[in-house]
Amino acid sequence: MPDLSFQITGVEAATRGLTPLLHFTLAVRNSPPEETIHAVLLQAQIQVEAAKRHYNEQEQAKLYELFGPPAQWGQTLRSRLWTHAATNVRSFSGSAEAVLPVTCTYDLNVAATKYFYALDDGDVPLLFLFSGSIFYASAEGHLQVQPISWSKECTYPMPVAVWKAMMEHHYPNSAWLSLPRDLFDRLYAFRRQHGLPTWEHTLERLLPPLPEDAPAIERRAKTNGEVPR
Repeated sequence: MPDLSFQITGVEAATRGLTPLLHFTLAVRNSPPEETIHAVLLQAQIQVEAAKRHYNEQEQAKLYELFGPPAQWGQTLRSRLWTHAATNVRSFSGSAEAVLPVTCTYDLNVAATKYFYALDDGDVPLLFLFSGSIFYASAEGHLQVQPISWSKECTYPMPVAVWKAMMEHHYPNSAWLSLPRDLFDRLYAFRRQHGLPTWEHTLERLLPPLPEDAPAIERRAKTNGEVPR
């Protein structure tokens, strides 16, 4: 009977994806190695092991909404589900390599996106929990199906830079904000009443500038041929 083991060996953003998509490289090994595996239908639950990394002061402030004040992190900083993914592994004997695609979102209402966005650098400690079905040939040559043991798992430190570069590629110098319809209608009415050309102008009119924002505001004003307020 086959005994599969799994290991994530790398990750990169899909270069031609229409939406943000990460490709995790997955190494699969079987014991005994001479046994022929016809196919593997593989599912993975991916969790963020948030307690397994350090957070600087800026990151702690951004993560307040998820975990509360750092003084409480001994109770609140727990592993959280990121997403589910699936892939098929081709026929092999001994070992094989496959790609595990993971669709990502830049919706900052999603807890995982809030977490990734809050991090400056370093790695995201991920835990992959595998399940699925193995199709293989018995000693008599008959096709057999065996479930993947629920104990099959592996960890992987995903570089934060990979996620940030992917989002910057799809949404350069931008962030997404989802609003309730009634609040959007009020904001849209304010924009029309004041004759503001863009949503950026609308929010800058409403929000008092912070000292550290001054250079960016001045650059945008010069680009638009305006006088910064």
